[in-house]
Amino acid sequence: MALILMFDVSLFLRHNFALVWALVSEKLTSLEIGYVSSVMVTELVGPSLGPHQSPNHVRPSILPGIQKLCLSVDYITDTMVSTISKGLMSLTHLDLRDAPLIEPTITFDLTNSGLQQINQHGKLKHLSLVRSQEFTITYFRRVNDLGMLLMADKCANMESICLGGFCRVTDTGFKTILHSCSSLYKLQVSYGIHLTDLVFHDISATSLSLIHVSLRWCNLLTNRAIKNLVLNTRLRVLDLRDCKHFGDEALRAISSLLELKILLLDGSNISDFGLSYLRGIINSLVSLSVRGCKRLTDKCISALFEGSSKLKLQQLDLSNLPNLSDNGVLALAKCRVPISELRMRQCPLIGDTSVMALASMRVDEDRLHGCSLRLLDLYNCGGITQLSFRWLKKPYFPRLRCLGVTGSASRDIIDALARSRPFLHVACHAEELGSNQWDNLHGLYMHDNDEVDELEQWLLEEEGDYNDEEMMDADDDAELLDHLAL
Repeated sequence: MALILMFDVSLFLRHNFALVWALVSEKLTSLEIGYVSSVMVTELVGPSLGPHQSPNHVRPSILPGIQKLCLSVDYITDTMVSTISKGLMSLTHLDLRDAPLIEPTITFDLTNSGLQQINQHGKLKHLSLVRSQEFTITYFRRVNDLGMLLMADKCANMESICLGGFCRVTDTGFKTILHSCSSLYKLQVSYGIHLTDLVFHDISATSLSLIHVSLRWCNLLTNRAIKNLVLNTRLRVLDLRDCKHFGDEALRAISSLLELKILLLDGSNISDFGLSYLRGIINSLVSLSVRGCKRLTDKCISALFEGSSKLKLQQLDLSNLPNLSDNGVLALAKCRVPISELRMRQCPLIGDTSVMALASMRVDEDRLHGCSLRLLDLYNCGGITQLSFRWLKKPYFPRLRCLGVTGSASRDIIDALARSRPFLHVACHAEELGSNQWDNLHGLYMHDNDEVDELEQWLLEEEGDYNDEEMMDADDDAELLDHLAL
């Protein structure tokens, strides 16, 4: 039994909060809370005294069967981690995230001592400890390599570890984790300020069992790290976002990963030519992001897709590419890539021609125009005018459910589009569409085929009930786009 509460439960009075949880079924095995204070977590999970009882009569935790616990808290503290580790004897999955408003004091922080308390009962398989920088730049400043060494002693059977914000941990600490956990298939590190290529220097001495690796904001890493990392030949997810020193040589190494499904390269120093190394694996990729790779131009499209067939790519992020123009999108349309989510935010050279090309694109001859796109983000693209909105109406983009456009677009035009397509969500205030698309990658790399459920099929039938005149107009427009492409 699972319970998900995606709101701030700290709004409850602490006395009422305890009374509510006293009614929870003992069959509850999974609990996720959107926000709760660390003090309330300690009171909830820890053993407590019964009414009118002496200290010798301690009640066990009111959540004895919890196996999976995911919490967003104000502060991750030694007390909370210790209480969870000791009180939840069946725990196999622990996910803790905090976002401090101010720099924590030692009383409200995680230290080496707290890490030593993790996995008291030896059943933990998945661990995530992340300090977010949502409100202020802050880290786990009281944890160093010693803390990782102490934790590694009890984490030999770990399968998944996610560590974010451990600014004082060096290669020694991260390498200890990597070499101690022989069953590790998922490793995520963010803000690894002291993480260098040396952490992967002797990776051949590990079990080479990694399938999912994420290294974000680790700016000391270079191409050499990737050359060693790819010895894990079964890698299916590789997230290298915001590691600015990765270049074409890293892509050459990545091209050997024949099982790779998801590749995120945001902000890296790659070129059009470097992307051509990925041609050997492009047919297996499901998601690709090159957002903010400023050296890329229109030629990156042909470098990736020219000559490829039977593509499985579903998500493509080309946002913040100052040299990507309509010509690149025309080339993309010609390649008939079956993309369901296309992001091109902050591309100043993208305009109406791109929308027309995507609207008229046929993935195959038996399906509708632009039928594969469900999400299209064109926020702050410099050349988008009112003409584009004509191409965003029926019968084009029959599956489109999310659209991002610039906030300067006429409100009347947006309202008219919303009325004509009631199932379409239009965002025009710079919000990211599907902003958590990379947070849950498991489904993407475990399921290659994009199945349509009964509701989706009904929506397609409803929106696909076009008259002959509309379809004839669409064919005429498609011919016009063919001429534009020439």
